[in-house]
Amino acid sequence: MFVSGEKMANFLDPIKNKQIQPAGVDLTVIEVFEIDSVGEIDFSNENRKVPEGKKLEFSENKIHLKPGSYKIMYGEAVKMPKDALGIVLPRSTLMRMGATVISALWDPGYQGRGYGLLVVFNPHGIIIHRNARVAQIFMIKGKTNKEYEGTYKGENL
Repeated sequence: MFVSGEKMANFLDPIKNKQIQPAGVDLTVIEVFEIDSVGEIDFSNENRKVPEGKKLEFSENKIHLKPGSYKIMYGEAVKMPKDALGIVLPRSTLMRMGATVISALWDPGYQGRGYGLLVVFNPHGIIIHRNARVAQIFMIKGKTNKEYEGTYKGENL
């Protein structure tokens, strides 16, 4: 069962009314990073290397992004309850512009200001404004005895 946007808004901060949707809450962009080095992943995370990326600066509160992939930081801190998971999908306007957001599952108990992967396919690029609503997070309620205790718990808080 999914959680309504009104109820879900209680688990995100800060939130404006315009972000609350029937089945979730819109996420905004506050920082954009160009991925500038190699990443590494393995089974045990012993060799994990996640590129920090080069922070891009907004000019007059906007950035023109060329085709490619970018790490974006969301403007909202999320505190997933222990009995729900979060899924992030792109807003349809972003897709209609030739771009999308890719995200991983947000585990029960995750807390932090998360990241997404913004991929621009449009050969002309896109212009993104600071605080643009680019994705929507929704929650699915369930039952579990475990909560997220990984490396990213509490990130960017």
